[in-house]
Amino acid sequence: MPLFQLILLAVIQGLTEFLPVSSSGHLILLPGLTGMQDQGLAIDVAVHVGTLLAVILFFWADVRLALAGTLRLARGKVDTPGAFLALCLAIATVPVVICGLILHLTGWDEALRSIAVIGWAMIVFGVFLYWADQKGPQVRKAEGWTMRHALIMGLWQAVALIPGTSRSGITITAARQLGYARHDAAKLAMLMSIPTILASGVLLGADVASQANWALARDAGIAAVFAFAAALLALGVMMRLLRSVSFTPYVIYRIALGVVLLWIAYA
Repeated sequence: MPLFQLILLAVIQGLTEFLPVSSSGHLILLPGLTGMQDQGLAIDVAVHVGTLLAVILFFWADVRLALAGTLRLARGKVDTPGAFLALCLAIATVPVVICGLILHLTGWDEALRSIAVIGWAMIVFGVFLYWADQKGPQVRKAEGWTMRHALIMGLWQAVALIPGTSRSGITITAARQLGYARHDAAKLAMLMSIPTILASGVLLGADVASQANWALARDAGIAAVFAFAAALLALGVMMRLLRSVSFTPYVIYRIALGVVLLWIAYA
């Protein structure tokens, strides 16, 4: 794949992963609207892995806490904040792993990569985000995350397997509806992305390795590096802005883009 396209994909992923506008939808739209070669799911996952590394670095204190807690959780102990955080992250990840595996084995993951699907998802879930952000109280903090809320957010996260939904957008929607403050809702959404992207990376990475497609692996590595750099910059900016800005601008963008995409799809 041309280096320019790899860099363009990485930058798009890095700038949109943490915004509730669907990074996956934008990655699918690039070849669909420009005529470029479709990069495929392997490159999509590679740039997601790049953004994953940015999340880990940005939230390293929480990640380190969860890693230490995972060791205690593996011994059947949930007696520390880290172990409880690890347990909640595991609960939130189960639904998307199960649904993602089903879609992958049935081939529906490729079938859903269409402009019409993305357009409808942009509009519908954009409206949901606006409703939750306007109606949801801001009384809960990320430190007060519960297992019940982790499961609810995990079930909503599985819906993000539909391109155009936005994984961060749908989990933020669920968190805002549950009463988490905007900044804390975004933080939980970012932490939930870590095991989710790891799971999808392992799944597709195994496919690439089994095919011995080293050219694809090289392209994926390049894309991941550039996505990491773009994502780290975008993440810092967004988390600062969320302390004073609502999600309405992102909703307007989603609906406007959705209308354009539906016009293209059905015209």
